[in-house]
Formats: sequence, C-alpha cells, structure tokens
Amino acid sequence: MSVVAAADWAPTASLETLRLRARLLAEVRAHFASTGALEVETPVMVRAGVTDVHLESLEVHRADGARAGFLHTSPEYAMKRLLAAGAPDVYQIARVFREGERGRRHNPEFTMIEWYRLWIDHHALMDEVDILLRSLIEPRRPVGPTRRLAYADAFLETLGLDPLTAPTSRLLAEIRARSTDVPESVVGEHDALLDFAMATIVAPTFPADRITFLHDFPASQAALARVSGPVASRFEAFWGELELANGFHELGCADEQARRFESDRAERARRGQPDRAPDQLFLAALGAGLPSCAGVALGFDRVIMIASGASAIDDVIAFPVERA
Repeated sequence: MSVVAAADWAPTASLETLRLRARLLAEVRAHFASTGALEVETPVMVRAGVTDVHLESLEVHRADGARAGFLHTSPEYAMKRLLAAGAPDVYQIARVFREGERGRRHNPEFTMIEWYRLWIDHHALMDEVDILLRSLIEPRRPVGPTRRLAYADAFLETLGLDPLTAPTSRLLAEIRARSTDVPESVVGEHDALLDFAMATIVAPTFPADRITFLHDFPASQAALARVSGPVASRFEAFWGELELANGFHELGCADEQARRFESDRAERARRGQPDRAPDQLFLAALGAGLPSCAGVALGFDRVIMIASGASAIDDVIAFPVERA
C-alpha cells in the first residue's frame, strides 16, 4: 500500500472557490441558452492526435499495450463535424488534456468552453467573447475598457518593428536589446522568436485590469483560421498578460487544411516530435462542406482565477494532476 502525505487527499481549491465555479458554469450555460446555441458533447477519446507542433496529445493504451486513441486537446474537430452535418450554433464545456503542460497557470487536464457561431467572422465573435467575459468577471471585480489591437501594432508599440515584414535578424536584435535571455532553440526561427517576444515582452505590457484582444496574427500562425494576404483571421483574448481565449474565422477548405497538416508533420519530424496522422474524419467533414463560421476556445479555469483573484490554477481546481 502506497503512503501519501497527510494532506494530499484534500482539494487545493477552497469550497468557496468551488462554489464560485459552479455559479459561473451556470451563468455560462444561461448565456448560451439566451443566444439559442445548442450544448453538445463529443468524445473525449479520439482516433487522431493533433499535428500542431505546440501541442502534444496524451495517448490511451489498451491492456496489451496497443494504442486505443488519444485524449482530445480540444473538441474542435468533432464540433466542426457537427456543423458540417447541419447543426446550428453549438457550444461545449469540455474537459481537455495536453501532455507536458504543468505550471502555475497550467494543468494537463483543464476545462475549456468552446463555441461556434454560423455566418459571422472573428471580429463579431470578439464582441461576444467580450460580453461573456465581462458578465463573468465584472460582478466580482472592476473591469477597465476593453482594448483591441492588431498583432503588428502590438509589436510596433513594444519592439518598434513590424513582425510581418521585419527580418529575423532584426527581430532577434530587438529582443536582445531588451536584455531578454533568448533560448538557443528559438534563435533563427522567426515564428518561434515571435512567440517568445509575445510571451516575454509584448503581452506583459497589456493592462492588468482589463481584456485585451489581439487580432490579425501573421499568416504563418493561422492554424485552423482563414488567411487574408499576410494575416490570419485569428484573435486571442488576454487579461493582462494571461491568455484566456483563441479564436478563428474558420478555414473551410479541406485541401488547404490537409496541406497545413502535412506542413505540421514535416515540422514535427524536424523537431524530433512524434508523428501525428491527420484526422481524416475531420478532413472529410470539411470536404462535405463546413458552413461559414467563427469559433473560439476559452480557458475556463483562468477565468475563475481572475474572478476569484487567484494567482495559480491549483487554487481554482479541486485536484491538480499530482492529487488526481
């Protein structure tokens, strides 16, 4: 029989915080009910992992060691399959899983609220994200005026360069000029440097008492979003430097999505990451026809952190991975 520390059986979140979670979940469902969105459930264990180089899927194995599938990192693919089959606006409150993500703001298992609206773009969806976040946070603490800015403008304000046109050498020089210790793994990699600069220099300048929307990301960071010229129809929402949500005006072209998946696989091979075969069911749904839509994934635990004033994710979930 294994021995555990005396208090390890107890939750890390207070009962009052757990009550707050329940109240806010009820408010989330009330919001979507008022807008006519359909609540859906999709499988937690799926046949395909994600190709995204920034995410890693947790594998599920049978008793004989054979792989049975993966725990989903997001319900995105399945929810878009529902839309392709004729579903109306949909939302889901999902438990999702990401390997290797553990820290003050990360737990490998967390709660995501994901939803899709038909016939709108990412700018219109930002309006709804703002309304929902304010409805959840503002009764619990003051919220300043929402700020929206383009990705390029954020870099111009903080680094004095346009990330869409500046050469990698100048980007690196401007980062180093601010006394930031740049890991060797990102030197020479333009998108990796942009991500590093965003996390260490740009996002820390966002006001700490309000929502900031960053939109029109570089086309190279489109993921599953549409692309228009040099920019992707993608946004992220922040509270201060804390990322809360990631949204797209969704790509509906199966051929382009398949090309991006193969590009991801090539990059995974270059980095020495496990290969992940694309989700063929998702690609088939895109081929059948995805209605024009915008979608977003919101980290619910982080919203609870803001509403409760917590500084760590362990303070707003009952049992983090070490006590699960």
